[in-house]
Amino acid sequence: MAYELTETHKLIRDTARRIAREKVQPRAAQIDEEGRYPDDIFAIYRQAGLLGLTIPAAYGGGGAGFLALALTVEEISKYCSSSGLVLVLGTLSTQPIILGGSEEQKRAWLPRVAAGDIKGAFGLTEPNAGSDPAAMESRAVRDGDEYVIDGEKMFISGGNVADFVIVFAKTDPTAGPRGVSAFIVPTDSPGFSVARLDHKMGVTGVPTASLAFQGCRVPAANLIGEEGRGFATAMLTLGTCRPVVAARGLGLAEGALAYALDFARERRTFGRPILEHQAIRFMLADMATQIEAARHLVYHAAWLIDQGKYDRQYAVYFSFAKVFATEMAVKVSSDAMQILGGQGYMKDHPLERHYRDARQLMIVEGTSEIQRMIIAHAVAEGDIAYW
Repeated sequence: MAYELTETHKLIRDTARRIAREKVQPRAAQIDEEGRYPDDIFAIYRQAGLLGLTIPAAYGGGGAGFLALALTVEEISKYCSSSGLVLVLGTLSTQPIILGGSEEQKRAWLPRVAAGDIKGAFGLTEPNAGSDPAAMESRAVRDGDEYVIDGEKMFISGGNVADFVIVFAKTDPTAGPRGVSAFIVPTDSPGFSVARLDHKMGVTGVPTASLAFQGCRVPAANLIGEEGRGFATAMLTLGTCRPVVAARGLGLAEGALAYALDFARERRTFGRPILEHQAIRFMLADMATQIEAARHLVYHAAWLIDQGKYDRQYAVYFSFAKVFATEMAVKVSSDAMQILGGQGYMKDHPLERHYRDARQLMIVEGTSEIQRMIIAHAVAEGDIAYW
């Protein structure tokens, strides 16, 4: 199968590239240092119409799809991974509604997210349920026309600035994954609170929060789909968002390589620019090769989703993109730092930030180990055939 960028894709990419260079790049270091959500960058995205790229046009979105979003995230992440994540969160919090929500829910929530009037977050991870989300302990009990939710969610990106959270909780604790349901929980709901903010190694511009639900009441109409469908919705959401997370790694690596290349042209040792040393040139060659391999995996995976091919049989392609691009980002940012030597370890240069930010990508939206489990299963079962 092959993908091809349309004129619309190119226009969106060029718009994102301009915003990245003119608006995001000058703010990147400050965003990292302040550790606060970049409201000004969010406002720029809103004005440019970049917040609802994966939301269908019928619900106020751009309807441009996941490849368009991946291109946008790639461009932004060349300079600031936190600002790239801002775009990802809009899709992560709306996909459950798009995939499993009612018509009323889609019309109530999606247009406001696309317009930038509200922000969402995705609440799955718990203290005792990370890579094994079916082990979640949060509970939701029906009480008349409401559900009462009790539990805790942790590592929720943007949870402190969200206007609503997609919350997964067990409505039937005895049914395993089939007992998990999904809810739209406005953050002004009684019983909801932000328990604490985390102190992270990187991607500090989008704080992560622990969220507490203590007798939190939401209307029964906020149940997404039917009871027991939440786990399937969560897995489909994570799968479709993995190429976009991979795009953050792709963009970050491109930014790291470009910066190291500029440095290598200027830095001189032994009477000549270090770019002329074979050791440096080979490092740059390997970095470029890995980036191009990741690009094709990411674009192909995003294109598959836009073709409606995102059920279980295609999950392996999303895992290919996610594991390779995110691990590549760590390797390339590390090598770029090595090219700068001691200067690369200093906060005067963006590579120190790129290296910290890259390390997050191997963990979020399914760790590298989870991706390898998915890939290994596909290979072992013959879903991917090599003979």
